[in-house]
Amino acid sequence: MKKLSVNSRLLVLGLVFSLLLSACSTSTEQVANSNKSSTASSTPSSNSNMATSSSPMMEENKDSARDSAQGKKYADSDENPFLETSRAPLSTFSIDVDTASYANVRRYLNDGRLPPKDIVRIEELINYFEYDYPTPVGDVPFSVTTEVATAPWNAKHRIVSIGLQGKKVALDNAPPSNLVFLIDVSGSMNTPRKLPLLKDALRILVNQLTSKDKVAIVVYSGKSGLVLPSTSADKESEILNALNNLNAGGSTNGGQGIQLAYKVAQENFLSNGNNRVILATDGDFNVGLKSDDELVRLIEHNRNSGIFLSVLGFGGGKTNDSMMEKLADKGNGNYAYIDSQDEARKALGSQVAGTLYAIAKDVKIQVEFNPAKVAGYRLIGYENRLLANRDFEDDRKDAGDIGAGHSVTALYEIIPAGQNVNNDGIELRYGQAQPSDSSFNNELLTVKLRYKEPNGSDSKLLSQGLIDRESSIENASENLRFAAAVAEFGLLLRDSRYKGNASFRNVSHLAEGALGNDLKNYRNDFLTLVGKAQRLK
Repeated sequence: MKKLSVNSRLLVLGLVFSLLLSACSTSTEQVANSNKSSTASSTPSSNSNMATSSSPMMEENKDSARDSAQGKKYADSDENPFLETSRAPLSTFSIDVDTASYANVRRYLNDGRLPPKDIVRIEELINYFEYDYPTPVGDVPFSVTTEVATAPWNAKHRIVSIGLQGKKVALDNAPPSNLVFLIDVSGSMNTPRKLPLLKDALRILVNQLTSKDKVAIVVYSGKSGLVLPSTSADKESEILNALNNLNAGGSTNGGQGIQLAYKVAQENFLSNGNNRVILATDGDFNVGLKSDDELVRLIEHNRNSGIFLSVLGFGGGKTNDSMMEKLADKGNGNYAYIDSQDEARKALGSQVAGTLYAIAKDVKIQVEFNPAKVAGYRLIGYENRLLANRDFEDDRKDAGDIGAGHSVTALYEIIPAGQNVNNDGIELRYGQAQPSDSSFNNELLTVKLRYKEPNGSDSKLLSQGLIDRESSIENASENLRFAAAVAEFGLLLRDSRYKGNASFRNVSHLAEGALGNDLKNYRNDFLTLVGKAQRLK
């Protein structure tokens, strides 16, 4: 046999070495893939039967873990800036009676976490609490109270409060209700803080109803369905049985469910009654109409039928806060977040009249600042409720509603000063005022309000001025002191650029002196939250 040359032998050795390397690589890859496969088979997939059978508490913990990463959906909200009175003497916005932000903040703090700043809507923190404003008199459905004092976080500034108090309506005297419970039974609701708590909350509501009221139940997940046709509330056992039999599973087609709920409400419409869809969900709309805007357009299309929409949010993790707030706003209703049995008893028990019955709709506020007294101002909160000045007179422009017994508070931080204002042809009360002009020199501002009756289409106008007074925050009313303390708390949680000298110690001091007649302990509970936030900061 002919011997191979040196070069040939080297070539053969190279080929053999390459084959050996290839074999080793393939073997290693197979082992790795085998290990991956073994690991995957022992770890429940989100789509596997094993994941479906995991305990609700495990799912609750998973929700909390991915809360800030992927599940939670909060609308970005930049704070209202200071505006110069000389350039913008008018401030116009819609009222807001939602309280969800406070309950959400409380959930975070009770879980040992600081809330994301975009969850902190200061107006909702303030309006979570009841205030001792005067009862309305005559035919006007709410009273208006204004006050001014030194701002607690900046002694050079002033704080102005505008407080509305809705008339109270006893349930015995309330109009009959045509209610449709629209309940999310998708798989994401399968945790203790969601569907089980939802059932408990709606049981509390059902217990408040009388024989003149009717309830229907629509559920939605991948498909929507009518679980209970419109049923008289005196058949309480039938309604409760339908609630008790609900189970969670499937994906979420919220848009289809809302369409069916409105159809059921329309079929049972009460011309002189309260017609309302109550949406109870974690807001995880992941099938069908996905975007906020698509669902909002659906709600806007239906609200003029006289059927209002209230939204109850449940659970942690994937709660779509932004979605639920928008739906309630556009549906002429309110948005509450239910984080506990106590909150369910508040929203659907002691304050159920405010949740169910609107006493005024499309309520707008327009404040005109006197340049002889005010150099600049800032509306605290209400960032997503701002209106163009021309919208105040436009009855086609939607705005917030006030429920029976609800109180609403808005705060402005103002910078004292004064200069002349001209606003492009809009007639202004102080348009010609100079700092030395005595005709309006003691008026700080004028508050104008427009509202409609619940079934009306033409707005009514209210107006009143606020006389400037040199009052310290310590000498202000309990209403203003407590509202200012809650606002300062919100500024700290948001780490606001406008927080000035705010501190948790100051918040506690101010609130402790303004607890008032705190029979339900809400204000004392607020002090507990302040302490938790201070420790976490």
